[in-house]
Amino acid sequence: MPVKAERFIADKLRFKGRLATIAIAVSFFVMILSLAISGGFRNEIRSGISAVAGDIQLSGTSEPVDVDLSYIEDISGVSGIRSITPVIWKPGIVKGADDICGVMVKGIPMPDSCSLQARIPRELSRKMKLECGDAMTTWFVDERARARRFKVSEIYDGIIDSEGALIVEVPLKDMQRLNGWSENDASALEIILTPEWNDGWMLKSKADELSWLSYNSHGEDEDILHASTTRDRYAQIFDWLDLIDFNVLTILILMTVVAGFNMISGLLILLFRHISTIGMLKSMGMGNRAIARVFLMVAARIVLTGTLAGNGAALLFCLLQYRTHLIKLNPANYFVSFVPVHIDWGLVITVDLVAFAAIMLLLLIPTMFISKVDPAETVRVR
Repeated sequence: MPVKAERFIADKLRFKGRLATIAIAVSFFVMILSLAISGGFRNEIRSGISAVAGDIQLSGTSEPVDVDLSYIEDISGVSGIRSITPVIWKPGIVKGADDICGVMVKGIPMPDSCSLQARIPRELSRKMKLECGDAMTTWFVDERARARRFKVSEIYDGIIDSEGALIVEVPLKDMQRLNGWSENDASALEIILTPEWNDGWMLKSKADELSWLSYNSHGEDEDILHASTTRDRYAQIFDWLDLIDFNVLTILILMTVVAGFNMISGLLILLFRHISTIGMLKSMGMGNRAIARVFLMVAARIVLTGTLAGNGAALLFCLLQYRTHLIKLNPANYFVSFVPVHIDWGLVITVDLVAFAAIMLLLLIPTMFISKVDPAETVRVR
């Protein structure tokens, strides 16, 4: 039978399927929301870590490292590299009026006018009761204890801060003077990559490329620098993100199955209601496959309606959360103070298409009922 005839018959069948549509919409709402929240966490945390600790760190076997490398232009020319920054990392102790707190002090290039100024994380500000403009005494203990009195110039929201790893940013030159190093000495070079390179296996491959470049290009008097990624240095955070991704995958599978079985029950109801129609179509010479396509067209409309409704509701909620940060979180447990959302349109469309296809495949199961219908029985009963 021509496809136009099948579509004409499908258009004439009346089946609202409100419960099935609602079930499909809820399933797709949960799926898209899960993708957006998972992407939001990965985006916020990745960008937070990148801003504070870079994407890749080039360091030697000992400190200091001479950052005036003969092959620095070769490194700068590697595709995907956005910036290269010399840094100095040093543990310190911040002393307050009634308490002390261990921190990691990071020296980064700043203008000379910023000498002895410090950017501190909000957690340190809260714990030590420090505000912008306050003086902050920081002790450094090596062979002997030395103190520096910094002025708090800015308070920032730290992503990777924990009770034992609060990061304080100060001028690089101050740390060079503290260590007795020259202006070309640093602990490491921190590299920030363009977004398409800063995650997953691409980040690892870029780190391997930089290590290989250092090994092959270093001069006789230069150390071989080794590249480590943020995933290597903050493995616990990325393992947590991987766990979220695994949970999202589980949710996608469960929601697809739930939506599929809801549609199976809806399609069975449709078939039972139109059993006499099936018998009549068979008596007119229409085959089982053609009849199945008719009912699958009806089911596809219901699935498509639910998919669009679920997507629309999820995207509207994501927009509201993105603009207002309506749902809050405890940053001590989740690294951020609100539920982050990020829409990866390619991934959303892929999940929609795969879920739609999976549901339609599941709907092939109830259509097998059509072959059991005897037109002689159904016509006679009618």
